[in-house]
Amino acid sequence: MTIFGYARVSTDGQSVDAQVKALRVAGAETVFRETASGAKTDRRELARAIKSLGAGDTLIVTRLDRLARSTRDLLNTLDAVAKAGAGFRSLADAWADTTTAHGRLMLTVLGGLAEFERDLIRARTSEGRERAKARGVHMGRPPALTRHQREEAREALANGTATQADLARRFNVSQATISRLT
Repeated sequence: MTIFGYARVSTDGQSVDAQVKALRVAGAETVFRETASGAKTDRRELARAIKSLGAGDTLIVTRLDRLARSTRDLLNTLDAVAKAGAGFRSLADAWADTTTAHGRLMLTVLGGLAEFERDLIRARTSEGRERAKARGVHMGRPPALTRHQREEAREALANGTATQADLARRFNVSQATISRLT
């Protein structure tokens, strides 16, 4: 059972030294250090830290904001830690400790709230789309051809005066666009 630490700063002008010291005092044998924005989801050293975790290991950080910028990002990261069979602890946030039953409960509640928020956003987005459609707002990409061009292409195809390839070149669209007219 190994304790791994993860220390992150956002800019090159900052130092991870204070974090590393606190993580070592807390028992971290290996500390992964990174200079990257918390908004980035592809943090190489965090990925290495998670990959290093095994059953019974623990990943610790000095504060939750060193690990994740958003609730969703935090939950995704903690899910990856749990899948490795490891625990997680934040030194400054005692409630964020998956090595205890209380910490697991708090993070489960947090996960439920995040899921509820996603469902609300999905519902509001869907309702907004329906209202826009009712007002006659066209959803999706604009048509590649005008109504007149579509009629002209259909007529040429029906009369046999042009092939799909000819019409695609004439209207500067893909042949697939012409084929969907029939």
